[in-house]
Amino acid sequence: MAARKSPAKSSPRPRSDNAARGTGGELHFSVGGKHPPLTTNQGIPVSDNQNSLRAHDRGPTLLEDFILREKITHFDHERIPERIVHARGTGAHGYFELTRSLKKYTTARVLSETGVRTPVFCRFSTVAGGAGSVDTPRDVRGFAVKFYTQEGNWDLVGNNIPVFFIQDAMKFPDLVHSVKMEPDRAFPQAASAHDTFWDFISLTPESMHMIMWAMSDRTIPRSLRMMEGFGVHSFRLLDAKGNSTFVKFHWRPQLGIQSTVWDETVKLQAADNDFHRRDLFEAIQKGEFPAWELAVQLFTEEQADAFPFDHLDPTKLIPEELVPLTVIGRMVLDRWPDNFFAETEQVAYCPANIVPGIDFSNDPLLQGRLFSYLDTQLSRLGGPNFHQIPVNAPKCPFANLQRDGHMQMQVPKGRVNYEPSSLQPDTPRETPAGFRSHATQADGRKGRVRPQSFADHYSQARLFFRSQTAPEQAHMAGALVFELSKVETPHVREAIVGHLRHIDADLAKRVADGLGLEALPPAPPISVKPQDMPPSPALQIIGKMKPTLQGRCVGILVDDGSDAAAIAALRKAAEAEGAQVKIVAPKIGGAKLGNGKRLPADGQLAGTPSVVFDAVALVLSDAAGKALASEAAAVDWVRDAFGHLKAIAHDDGASAVIKAAGIGKDAGVVKASETAAFIKAARTRQFARESKVRTLP
Repeated sequence: MAARKSPAKSSPRPRSDNAARGTGGELHFSVGGKHPPLTTNQGIPVSDNQNSLRAHDRGPTLLEDFILREKITHFDHERIPERIVHARGTGAHGYFELTRSLKKYTTARVLSETGVRTPVFCRFSTVAGGAGSVDTPRDVRGFAVKFYTQEGNWDLVGNNIPVFFIQDAMKFPDLVHSVKMEPDRAFPQAASAHDTFWDFISLTPESMHMIMWAMSDRTIPRSLRMMEGFGVHSFRLLDAKGNSTFVKFHWRPQLGIQSTVWDETVKLQAADNDFHRRDLFEAIQKGEFPAWELAVQLFTEEQADAFPFDHLDPTKLIPEELVPLTVIGRMVLDRWPDNFFAETEQVAYCPANIVPGIDFSNDPLLQGRLFSYLDTQLSRLGGPNFHQIPVNAPKCPFANLQRDGHMQMQVPKGRVNYEPSSLQPDTPRETPAGFRSHATQADGRKGRVRPQSFADHYSQARLFFRSQTAPEQAHMAGALVFELSKVETPHVREAIVGHLRHIDADLAKRVADGLGLEALPPAPPISVKPQDMPPSPALQIIGKMKPTLQGRCVGILVDDGSDAAAIAALRKAAEAEGAQVKIVAPKIGGAKLGNGKRLPADGQLAGTPSVVFDAVALVLSDAAGKALASEAAAVDWVRDAFGHLKAIAHDDGASAVIKAAGIGKDAGVVKASETAAFIKAARTRQFARESKVRTLP
């Protein structure tokens, strides 16, 4: 057997003479050379693998699209039994309470009746990794909420990012195949830093806006409790007369939004694979129930027509400055599942689960999702009766004539299992109050065509990048350099930098320099010239971080002889701010303090690094400080905290450790006796310190 060639470092650039652009600016590669025709599993040649079949260019996707259905169906059933994506999940029960009625816009009771507590089950998840992967990779997070409403289940299935990589569901299997483990080697796990993903992205310019989000700090959240959530797509609200108002859904965390820094994220993966899951569990167990506000953007068809982008394009967002958010309710998660498998693992979400008064838009990605999710559950949960599993069952009365099937747990009675019928007086029948779809006027011819209004792939990517603070821009450049440094194929790295030139010239140069490119690669051809949109500060993280310790955790390092009064003062001050305080000592048994009393430890020094805390303090005797100054775990404990831009308090006894770690003085390094100063610094991160501790592109 001939030796296998090394990875495609020497692979040629894709030929440009077999590529064409569609009306939406998407790339179409046609047969030529050694490339055979693409076919269905039945051998039928495929003429367009980029677009689903729609009623017209901005119309709904058609059920007759057998190519899309075959492709999605096969993709849906590629994993047994775990989810193909969003396999690593964490869920909790809670409730949603409407505080501002949308009765003017919708008949949906869950959005029009204030003061009613609607039960919910919320599941957070990573996208790329398997069920056994870690909590904290750089990845998009799923944010799915099942509302058990009085009119049936409503599933708002979104992410912590308001846009997506692709414009059409036809490309979802390709996107996920590219980001998952490479099929010939089964790695990397839960990572996008590899050739197949970036090859796909380099040939899919519509992805560049999402890439800016993916390379931002949004994909390395501090906690699930500190993430925003988005419904992604435009939906419709329908009033009693059938009039439509478009809506986008936003979840805003009560604790504010916060992320980690990259080095901290990497070390968290080793320190605690379950960091996010544990954080949510402990918060609920302590009664510190996570909460989010539900906000909406409401706009009419006429307003949408005036936007400088197409709101049906899922790679676009609507800036809050253009359509402000209106807060309408609050979700609280107050109960951990009784059994992880029965609830968190078996919960089945589907964007097609909506209630009367809510309807779909013609977003082509949403249209494909309406089919895909239901199809997936049939395989993953064993058959058509997965809705009978308690976590999936509606909490309102339901009745239909669907029968039998695998894992049927109900025992229907009577001879009638059809409709219309006249043999029983109690069989279910249709109701005038039932679900009605919006009467959207069709305009155009069916075909596999993408609207020209989808062709601008760079303007919002530019908007997002230029709206960030300087530290956030530096983090994005650093993330791009890290990811592309893992790509073995030179032309893929160069192609991405070429795309960046359309987004921001300085960003492209910073990334090119970070990769050691001798010259800037050429920018690829574009269908629509990028436009400069007004910056949107609402897209920042650092700029809108709450200065707070609520929901955060402070670690205090102690040893034998530590000052009990100093520890008590720090604990009291931090807990008064809503923080949790954990004691770390060289031994899990704790330490005998200077007052002769033993203080139990929550964690052993060697197994509890500072990455798991939001701020740290060191209270040590002179003898303990000198001893720990030669202990790598103690030195790393404080050095990492400094490098991760956290506040540090220390007493005189800890000075030896501070010196050994090479910690300089700044506003975030204070005396342990200065509790007010420590609390002020601990409420945020010391981003002014970052240029002193690492080189960023």
